[in-house]
Amino acid sequence: MRKIKVGMLGIGNVGRGTYQALEMNHDLIAEKTGLDIEITKILNRNPDKDRGIDIPKEKYTADVEEILGNPDIDIVAELIGGIEPATTYMAKALSNGKHVVTANKAALAANGPMLAALSQEHNVLLRFEAAVAGGIPILNSLSTALLSNELSEVHGILNGTTNYILTQMSMYGKSYEEVLKDAQEKGFAEADPTADVEGLDAANKLSILISLIFGVSAPPDKIPTRGITSVSNVDIEFAEEAGYKIKLLGSAEHIGDKVYGNVEPVLLHASHPLASVNNEFNAVFVEGNAADELMFYGRGAGPLPTGSAVLGDIIDIARKIEKESAYDNLSRLRYDSGSEFAGEGSSKYYVRMAVPEKSGILGKITTIFGEHDISIEVIKQEADEAIGEEQLVSLIVILFDTEKSRLMKALDAILKTDAVHSIENIMRVETR
Repeated sequence: MRKIKVGMLGIGNVGRGTYQALEMNHDLIAEKTGLDIEITKILNRNPDKDRGIDIPKEKYTADVEEILGNPDIDIVAELIGGIEPATTYMAKALSNGKHVVTANKAALAANGPMLAALSQEHNVLLRFEAAVAGGIPILNSLSTALLSNELSEVHGILNGTTNYILTQMSMYGKSYEEVLKDAQEKGFAEADPTADVEGLDAANKLSILISLIFGVSAPPDKIPTRGITSVSNVDIEFAEEAGYKIKLLGSAEHIGDKVYGNVEPVLLHASHPLASVNNEFNAVFVEGNAADELMFYGRGAGPLPTGSAVLGDIIDIARKIEKESAYDNLSRLRYDSGSEFAGEGSSKYYVRMAVPEKSGILGKITTIFGEHDISIEVIKQEADEAIGEEQLVSLIVILFDTEKSRLMKALDAILKTDAVHSIENIMRVETR
């Protein structure tokens, strides 16, 4: 039985889950593949720290060169996280002729073109299933079973922390601050939750999906991104009354030679499959011209689900090594389709404003929207809830399709009048 040797960079949550998954299922994997896969070296600069798992100390090394420069190691699993030094380590592994598996969405989103080029240049594989949606096999499905489709759009609940927070606010009427504290205590949110709640984590994942599906470069800093910190119970209650659920979505759509995309809270119609995805679960919804609508659902994080995805990539590469076919004619990360990323397209929008409780307000607001060729579908004033000492109330409008730039110009004009005290929230509305 052929032995495939793996060097692992990092032994945090994902590294631990990968090691555990292999230990749990080593014999089963060997039976199914005819291969003996072994993690022979692990980069661990703190070997005395209790990792909650029994790993022989001789597998540990504090010297990354014992992995990157070791001719006996076939596959390097980069599980450190962050952009550096992870990118440098992956680049060196690829340059040394080693196949690379990673769960690192930040490094791939920032440096995907360079890493993809290195894998092609050195005729080795770069795999990253665990970088998007944890244990859900979305990337491999897009790269294999769905290659027969022209995919037109993708929408994803790509971050379990924000989905947990919004679900709990909806179910129990708790405030954002209350649920965030609860999520941190349960381990669903980091002590510093910024990357999750501001949408940055989801933007990294959407960047990878856009490359994989549409062959377009969409760096995360070019993707319009808003998090959930502005979502209040008023928004959630109105959404549910109107037949919607609020979800943080990463979305992209291919129209002509343009790809439009963003990450932000969305009023999602209750009939949409993504609307029923709750708590820490993730899901990705795609539409193709042959397969039609498909949704992939499961745990988007956690040591074992994510480790399972890492191990799946390792097994895939190991099988190709055995068949002497461990190379790609084309990289899965693509930036060559000829289309370009164009930011946000047009959409229906939900806007919540704080307005003075006096006559004439609605007339001024509707007039300015009309002057900017924006039509109002729904308008509602929460007259029973005063905001602060100025006796402000919530005014909510849902607008028909418009471009975000036109909406912002209209809102800027409204703010220059005495009709509106502040714009409290803006969200896209997905009606399908």
